[in-house]
Amino acid sequence: MQLTSLDLINYKSFQTADFVLDEKINCFVGNNGVGKTNVLDAIYHLAFAKSYFNPVTVQNIRHDEDFFVISGTFLKNEQQEKVVVSAKRGHSRVIKRNGKIYDKISEHIGLIPLVIISPADRDLIIEGSETRRKFLDGVISLSNSGYLTKLITYNKLVQQRNALLKYFYANRKHDSAALAVYNEQLSGLGDYIHATRLEFMEQFTPIFKKYYERISQSNELVHISYDSQLTGSTAMEQFEASLQKDMQLQYTSAGVHKDDLGFLLKEHPIKKYGSQGQQKSFLTALKLAQFEFIKQQSGTVPILLLDDIFDKLDEQRVSQLIGMVNDEQFGQLFISDTHPERTEQVVKEIHQSYKIFKL
Repeated sequence: MQLTSLDLINYKSFQTADFVLDEKINCFVGNNGVGKTNVLDAIYHLAFAKSYFNPVTVQNIRHDEDFFVISGTFLKNEQQEKVVVSAKRGHSRVIKRNGKIYDKISEHIGLIPLVIISPADRDLIIEGSETRRKFLDGVISLSNSGYLTKLITYNKLVQQRNALLKYFYANRKHDSAALAVYNEQLSGLGDYIHATRLEFMEQFTPIFKKYYERISQSNELVHISYDSQLTGSTAMEQFEASLQKDMQLQYTSAGVHKDDLGFLLKEHPIKKYGSQGQQKSFLTALKLAQFEFIKQQSGTVPILLLDDIFDKLDEQRVSQLIGMVNDEQFGQLFISDTHPERTEQVVKEIHQSYKIFKL
């Protein structure tokens, strides 16, 4: 997978910008606030139809403008793919592939395999379970479109069931037959989602552990646990057991939408017991495992975005990362940094072609 050109109009800090890109390494350098991360986010936007840093579409439109357009030309399996993402205030975003508008945005997910490593990844450790579920679901969905379709349907049904529970509470009514319909639909989807997540974690965790050991240069015991209410149970059993509780709370308190990942260092939460360096190594290993898993599943080498990598890792860990990039036959790289000289010194060690864009 390769991005050959990128054009921006009214995207975040850019009024207009265009880049003709190197097939291997592209570095965006400059002072803080000049838009380095915005360029990487535009590339992410082309892959996932949303910003990595601000998923509210209209907030990515440049101040005092009414719209933005991001256009990128990719080469995938020697075939050209032109992707355009645009948004206008008061309208829905539009994603086009080779001039054709998608009927559903979910149809686009997986076309452009891509992984970003950013200081913002720390949210995976410090934020709530929803952030980690999104990571889990995002990795699975890139190579399993059926999973994404079922997940979207499941989440919509949970919202509808919640609305029904609120209606019952407000009107002092209860229709067990109506709830049973939702429970039946949700249970089948929930059991599928749980089984798919469980299978994914069995494949993903060993890859993650391998990368953590290489980045940290240590044999520290790390693990990712998959924490689900459906462990040893079925979705239907969970819905039936929590019915009275749900009636009082007015929302669906049990199900795979409550799943979480436990990030563990020596069997303890890394959020509480891990040093800053250990947490950074954990997150970087997590993202590199994501990269390798997608590569294995899709048969396509993903694009890798390294946002402000020197802020995320110390020089020793950067050296370990760069060594892996050189050894593991990574594909196209995009790097942002505040120091042009430091960036060029690092990329020269990879012995690949590169371009440096000074913003």
